Amino acid sequence: MSAETAETDGRAKGGRLVVVSNRVPDPGKTQAGGLAVALDAALKERGGLWFGWSGRTVETGTASDAPRSRRRGPVTYATIDLDESEHEHYYAGFANRALWPVCHFRLDLIQISAKDTRGYFAVNERFARVLAPLLEPDDIVWVHDYHLIPLAAALRAAGVRNRIGFFLHIPWPPSQVSSALPAYQRLLSGLAAYDVVGFQTPLDAENFQACLARDLPEAAARPPLARDFPIGIETAAFVALAREAAQDELAVRLRRSMRGRDLIIGVDRLDYSKGIGQRLEAFERYMETHAESRDAVSLLQITPRSRSEVPEYQQMEQQVAEHVGRINGAFGDVDWVPIRYVNSPIPHTSLAGLYRMAKVGLVTPLRDGMNLVAKEFVAAQPEDDPGVLILSRFAGAVHELDGALIVNPYDTDATAAAIARALEMELDERTERWRRMMTRIAANTTREWAAEFIGVLEGRR
Repeated sequence: MSAETAETDGRAKGGRLVVVSNRVPDPGKTQAGGLAVALDAALKERGGLWFGWSGRTVETGTASDAPRSRRRGPVTYATIDLDESEHEHYYAGFANRALWPVCHFRLDLIQISAKDTRGYFAVNERFARVLAPLLEPDDIVWVHDYHLIPLAAALRAAGVRNRIGFFLHIPWPPSQVSSALPAYQRLLSGLAAYDVVGFQTPLDAENFQACLARDLPEAAARPPLARDFPIGIETAAFVALAREAAQDELAVRLRRSMRGRDLIIGVDRLDYSKGIGQRLEAFERYMETHAESRDAVSLLQITPRSRSEVPEYQQMEQQVAEHVGRINGAFGDVDWVPIRYVNSPIPHTSLAGLYRMAKVGLVTPLRDGMNLVAKEFVAAQPEDDPGVLILSRFAGAVHELDGALIVNPYDTDATAAAIARALEMELDERTERWRRMMTRIAANTTREWAAEFIGVLEGRR
């Protein structure tokens, strides 16, 4: 590309940014998520390429290595399809039945398959084969998440010498847990092939460094730079959205139906890592031990379906629905139910309005890389009467949100007690806790996170 083209594209000095992720967003659609917005902004600022899977699955053996490209301003979006076999083994198999459960400390749910393992590495090699010719010598490459751990090693094997960084959005467990992964040594070698490896929390980075020292000493002698880069949200934008969304139709309807009752809100994708069953048990215990609160408070649990093609998730959906029904049957009345359970997605604007009217945010995963629901709940609160965040000690957000009531989600009685405390907390304490958390999330936005990682990858920070 000529200097004149670079100038007309608005490209910053120092080469393009190349983002690689399992899925590539549609450049023709407005992105609601902060991550997609931040990465898109970084790409547009310096010119770049976003490469990954199109989201389309084609008949086995028919997927082409010729990328489908669309250009919007200074950014090219390049995608390839997966065939049915690749999707089954790489995505549904190894990524979500081996990596996901192990990284969330659920060794009881791991499924080891030689075909899945081969398929996972084969797709990463295919990504590298297609991506390598698209790279320019001064590009920097930023790879995202657990689907693509081996990509740098595959690119290096193809002769790529660019700076390559990796960010893991989910937890990285200690050696005693992570070593249960199929091809564990090969995965560690894959991570060691990056120049910078980013994690959500200091503990995740420490776990990875200890894995290298213990299980891959040849890489530990010259390790990649590994540190935490806690992801944020677009705080100011979400504050403004929540203020406007207070009059959102869904929020207004819910407020009327609540008839002055207190609202507790939980928002989670349907996944065993989110601790939804334990949360329901804690709320049930609160109902049992605080009879005076019956008909005075409701839990709104929003749990969109996730990976519905996986039998374990189908079973979990049924279990959660049955648990909610049992609690509502035991404590509900003709004009009040303790739990309102929504099993479909809610628009982001409506969610912001629901967060704002809630007195308590219940964010109690059993293990989570960060959990941006916690940060969005804080950002949505009215400053003159903020609600209380109850947060699991096993969520990455706990390292920043020290104004929350921190709970062990496995401890039903303690979580029930935290619900009681949150509902009874005086305004002065609620305001002080909220201000501490707002200070943190206002300083660490998604854009700051992206700029920090890119700066470190380029050696500027």
